[in-house]
Amino acid sequence: MTDSSSDEFDSTAPDQREIGREMVDDSTGLGSVMAHAYRGEIDRVGTWRQRLDETTKWAVTLMAAILTWAFSSTDNPHYILLIGIVVVTIFLGIEARRYRDYDVFRSRTRVIQENLLANALDPSQGIENHDWRAELSRDYRRPTLKVSFHEALANRLRRVYLALLSVLLVAWVFRITAFAPHQDWLTTAEIARIPGIAVIAVVGMFYVVLLGVTFWPHERHAKGEFREGDSDDWKENR
Repeated sequence: MTDSSSDEFDSTAPDQREIGREMVDDSTGLGSVMAHAYRGEIDRVGTWRQRLDETTKWAVTLMAAILTWAFSSTDNPHYILLIGIVVVTIFLGIEARRYRDYDVFRSRTRVIQENLLANALDPSQGIENHDWRAELSRDYRRPTLKVSFHEALANRLRRVYLALLSVLLVAWVFRITAFAPHQDWLTTAEIARIPGIAVIAVVGMFYVVLLGVTFWPHERHAKGEFREGDSDDWKENR
């Protein structure tokens, strides 16, 4: 190992980056510190994962209540469903912000898993990033968000919210058409003095924007996403 009393420190040096190999051979002070740090990061990941789930749970609960009330009587206004779309979109924004914080701690755990734990289990494969200790140190000194708000929105839309908002859209279309068969659907879509065609145009543009945010191609910066590899590889390699 490099002399710990020296002012010179090269995190990319073989004896500094391969601490996972040392953890297999003997117990080191740094290995113990990293074990405690890893447990702490895992706990933070779990806490922020629960916060994401709580936001989704409230969005689903509110959506269910709105759908139930909207179709309980033909006298109930259709725009309650549009209010539901707005409220669920607000929850989407809240969850996207929480996802950015969640990703900070998830990224740290992935760095440790890839470069420390994986190397300890199989040192013959080496490490993913030779400068991982310096990068992790910089992030501990000055924590930074790893993904943009746009990427966080796209992630939560793909995983949860596009489906929820699609259900509300289908329910609204059904509410102003089949649920009111004796009225023209453009007339039914009116809100106070706002013409039905204007309401439909605004709703249509909103969903076009949602689809653009969700599927517009862009470079992903979130670390550790389950996006690559074949699901059968694990069984074949066992």
